[in-house]
Amino acid sequence: MSRILITGSADGLGLGAAERALESGHEVIVDVRNERRRSAVEDLVARGARVVVGDLADLDQMRELAEQARALGQVDAVIHNAGTMNGSAILPVNVVAPYVLTVLLPDARRHVYLSSSMHVGGHARLEGLDWSGSTTTATYSDAKLLVTTLMAGLARRRPEVLFNAVDPGWVPTRMGGPSAPDDLDLGHLTQFWLATSDDAEALTTGGYWHHQRRAKPHEAVADEELQDRLIEVLGNNTGVTLP
Repeated sequence: MSRILITGSADGLGLGAAERALESGHEVIVDVRNERRRSAVEDLVARGARVVVGDLADLDQMRELAEQARALGQVDAVIHNAGTMNGSAILPVNVVAPYVLTVLLPDARRHVYLSSSMHVGGHARLEGLDWSGSTTTATYSDAKLLVTTLMAGLARRRPEVLFNAVDPGWVPTRMGGPSAPDDLDLGHLTQFWLATSDDAEALTTGGYWHHQRRAKPHEAVADEELQDRLIEVLGNNTGVTLP
């Protein structure tokens, strides 16, 4: 059984992945933004989950969250599920936090990143972006294109680790809204499957997935120069560099 860190696990896709992982006998680490939010995961804790605390919009707290997770033992897989569509936090939560947690949890052999079909409308640019989140300089689509590109770059540079991105579909989460037409279970099932399964397809890397099937991402995702520049820029702006 694996020890899995699942960010954004208080509701929606992250909650579904956490519940499925606990039901399957895995050790689960969930995160909350601050101590006041612990009550949001109390049902998961009652079933055996451990909790780490940190606001993924804040670089120092990203570092602290990773330290808390390491203190609980080796993290085998990370589902980078946390996301936001709101304002200046778009880049820190959707792109910077997945990068920082990836680098600071080096023992994890699987990383699953939350992408979106909306990434195809994103802009493949790095100039003029405020990675700190002090100002809003990117859209949700931009961020999802960048995190998918990050996944591809990491998969190329660290072939011994499994990196994949998931488009969960337009699902009825807090972000997606109650009228979203896609299947919430299939959305989190793909995340969980990639993080834990020994199926031959799940043991591949560099994939962009929708409902357990590989899909074709935006062509910019395969741009190796963009991948390398993105990793370099993230390292320079966070002080957390990929070995």
